[in-house]
Amino acid sequence: MNIDLSNKTAIVTGSTAGIGLAIAKGLAQAGATVVINGRTQAAVDKAISAIRQTVAGAAIRGVAADLGTAQGCDALVAAEPSADILVNNVGIFGPQDFFDIPDSEWTRFFEVNIMSGVRLSRAYAPGMMARKWGRIVFLSSESALNIPADMIHYGFTKTGYLAISRGLAKRLAGTGVTVNAVLPGPTLSEGVEAMLKDAAARAGQSIEDAAAAFVRAHRSSSIIQRAATVDEVANMVVYVASPLASATTGAALRVDGGVVDTIA
Repeated sequence: MNIDLSNKTAIVTGSTAGIGLAIAKGLAQAGATVVINGRTQAAVDKAISAIRQTVAGAAIRGVAADLGTAQGCDALVAAEPSADILVNNVGIFGPQDFFDIPDSEWTRFFEVNIMSGVRLSRAYAPGMMARKWGRIVFLSSESALNIPADMIHYGFTKTGYLAISRGLAKRLAGTGVTVNAVLPGPTLSEGVEAMLKDAAARAGQSIEDAAAAFVRAHRSSSIIQRAATVDEVANMVVYVASPLASATTGAALRVDGGVVDTIA
């Protein structure tokens, strides 16, 4: 398949590292003009430099904005008032026992993981509808279906993205704008690498082997029996953002390595 995103502008939120950076790189490789987003200008500049080093002639720019606030979302929209592709990737996670999670933390997760996508989709979808073409992608998670007992507040936000993406797809029916959710499973991002670094060193393992051991121990239903790479997740997003995916909308597309034990 030849994915050509020339003359398309893509905004990828939370794209200075990890899955977001891999998505931004993949979209740039497909010819899109890509807008990087992160909370600090230094992080944005570093990500832009990294992509330019690996994608010759990449058309890329960035906006530093904290999308966990309405003001940050407004700042991004003011800087980039139009987009053909919106990837709502920004998100936070972290284990915490249900009985120890204060209201403020529930609110913080809701604002970052859900409201950023709601606000930006509300801002950019009308332009896509007017042009009769657009792609909105929400990064959910296998945790939306397998709610982690130690990250209930995180799981709830990812389930929320499934509801929003499905409902928004219906709202945009017949407009030429598709809306989908992508559900990664355990993925070897920088954050996971940092988490596993000490354990890998103690066991004399590579990070990849340590990640595979983690998956077998904590996600035993995984069919691939390893962590996915960030590029494997990005490949799904790039496809669903392309003209080739024009009949795919309202879908929950799993890149979870088979962790979710269902055929539906």
